Amino acid sequence: MAMRRIQVGSALSAFGIGFTVPFLYVYVAQTRDLGAGAAGLVLAVFAVAALVVLPFVGRAIDRRGPLPVLVVASLLSAAGAMALGFSTSEVAALASAALLGAGTAVMAPALATMVVWCSTPQTRTRSFATQFFLQNLGLGIGGLAGGQLVDEHDPSSFVLLFSIEAAMFLVLAAIAASTRLPHAGGISEAVPAGDGGKRGMRSLLKDRAMVQLSVLGFVIFFACYGQFDSGLAAYGVDAAGVSASTLGVALAANTAVIVVAQFAVLKLVERRRRSRVIALVGLIWAFAWAVAGFAGLGHGSQAMATAAFISTYGLFGLGESMLSPTVAPLVADLAPEGMVGQYNSAFALVKQLALALGPAIGGPMAASLHTPYILTFLVFSLVITVLALRIGSRLTTAQDQPYGAKSRVIAMGAAAEGGLIPAADEAPLPLDGRESSTTGENPAPAGI
Repeated sequence: MAMRRIQVGSALSAFGIGFTVPFLYVYVAQTRDLGAGAAGLVLAVFAVAALVVLPFVGRAIDRRGPLPVLVVASLLSAAGAMALGFSTSEVAALASAALLGAGTAVMAPALATMVVWCSTPQTRTRSFATQFFLQNLGLGIGGLAGGQLVDEHDPSSFVLLFSIEAAMFLVLAAIAASTRLPHAGGISEAVPAGDGGKRGMRSLLKDRAMVQLSVLGFVIFFACYGQFDSGLAAYGVDAAGVSASTLGVALAANTAVIVVAQFAVLKLVERRRRSRVIALVGLIWAFAWAVAGFAGLGHGSQAMATAAFISTYGLFGLGESMLSPTVAPLVADLAPEGMVGQYNSAFALVKQLALALGPAIGGPMAASLHTPYILTFLVFSLVITVLALRIGSRLTTAQDQPYGAKSRVIAMGAAAEGGLIPAADEAPLPLDGRESSTTGENPAPAGI
């Protein structure tokens, strides 16, 4: 029941965000007539606010629990959304954006920690995939509904949109306040014994697997998500010659692939090693960048270029649907008990850094250096594959393939009952759940 409430609240908040995010630039620059510079500053403030609060959120989640943190974040987000809807000056818009950006940034690790508390290593993959599916569905429906209500010449239409967004945040706060969470359980086999979060960031930085995963996450968000609304869009217009409306179709194709493919893909990836699934995503995205290169640098017709460009977004969506059941659960399974919130917040901070740097670097490149832009991000995609395979060698079986680890435990139990292997009291497993090197599996290296 708790998991269902979390998923519903997460989807509704995404639905509310979808009402405003696609139109935020137009609202500030044109509807409130504050200019393109002010609109750019407002968008930048969202990222800055997230970078300011995230380093402190993890410890608060681990000490106080994710529920009170989520309630406060939802209330702050609601206040920021309402204030932004009534902002008529640049100062008011920037202050409102800072409040809204900080609130929504805190919500992500709090919700992720709630999912962890309500799942086991074996069910966590499906739980995060469901959350990603519902969030994208909410964003898509919210964007479509907002597009029908918005009028760039009528400020009151935006007041309505921001009011709906604020209402969804209040609903999320009410859901969180009335939810009872079970304590995180069943993850001791996937993580090392922790120190209750006493060492904080120092402990995290000593975790080599988490540091490598953070580097991998940075490349993932920099090379894909950080290009959607900036570099890749600019490349499509300038190099591929697509129209603004085609950009909307491409984004819709991306969302459609995620929504349609998510659970079909889940059946294929949940029994496989997470590191190898991530490595495959790197290859898929490398192919996507090659298709984008054909769209802008090939010598085909405009129709072929348009189709190739839309296909690029679809291929990215396929990769995203494979990442959602792998990366977020892996972060949770790497975290020692008592530090899940800090690990989730640290990864969210890495994500925000990548999303801030991605447009800043990719945008100018895409506008003037078309071939280097495509080659650069194609290489970054291949780097994803290399990093994923490297991190796979540092993961225990329970971390990299929790479904398979469960199956082996069941098989060993049946064999022990039949007398084929020594009983547990005759040959106890290590307390941290890792297999001995005599089993044929690589033991976890020191530092994890």
